[in-house]
Amino acid sequence: VMAADAKAPAMTAPAHSAGNGRRQTMELGMWVFLTTETLFFGVLFFAYLVMRLAHPEGFAAASRHTDMLMGTLNTAVLLTSSVTMALAVEAATLGRARLASRLLAATLLLGVVFLAIKGYEYRREYVEHLWPGSGFRFDGPNAAGAQTFFWLYFVMTGFHALHLVIGVALVGFMAWRLARGGLTAQSAASIDNAGLYWHFVDIVWIFMYPALYLVSRS
Repeated sequence: VMAADAKAPAMTAPAHSAGNGRRQTMELGMWVFLTTETLFFGVLFFAYLVMRLAHPEGFAAASRHTDMLMGTLNTAVLLTSSVTMALAVEAATLGRARLASRLLAATLLLGVVFLAIKGYEYRREYVEHLWPGSGFRFDGPNAAGAQTFFWLYFVMTGFHALHLVIGVALVGFMAWRLARGGLTAQSAASIDNAGLYWHFVDIVWIFMYPALYLVSRS
C-alpha cells in the first residue's frame, strides 16, 4: 500500500502538468485571436479618425442625430454583463457549476438586451432616412460629411453587433453544457477564455460610444 501511495504523486503529476499545458495553450490561442481582432477594429477606428478630421462639422452634426439615451443605456448594459461574466468565471474556478451557469445565462440575457436596443436604434435611423445610400436624407450644408459618419457608424456598430452575437451564442452554449453536465462537460478554463472574448467586445464598445454618440456633446 505504501508503495502504491508513493507512486500516486508521480502518476498524477504528469496529468496535472498536461492540464496546465492545455489551459496555457488555450489562453495563448485566445490572446492571439484577440490581437488580430484588435488590429481589425483598429483599422476601423483609424478610418473614423481620418474622416472625422476631414469632416469635423459633418461628424458633429451627424452625431447629434444618434440616440444618446439608447447608447448610454447600452453602455450600462454591457458594463453590467462584464460583471456577470467575471462572476461566472470566478464561480467556475471555485467549482460552483450551477452558479456559473446562472451567471452565464444572465450575461447572455444582457447581451440580447443590448442587441434589441441596437435594433431599435437601427429602425429609428432607417425611418429618419439616415442609412447611407440613395435614400439618405440630411438637411444642412454638411450632408456629405454626415453620410460618411453614418457609413462608419453602421459598419463599426454592425461588426460589433456581429461579434456580440457570436459571444451570446458561445455563452449560451456553455451555460447549457454546465447545466447538463457541470464542470466535467464545460471546463473552467474554457469559460475563462470566453470571458476574455466577452470583455474584449465590451471594451471595443467603450471606445465606440464616445466616438459615435458624444462627438458634439462633450
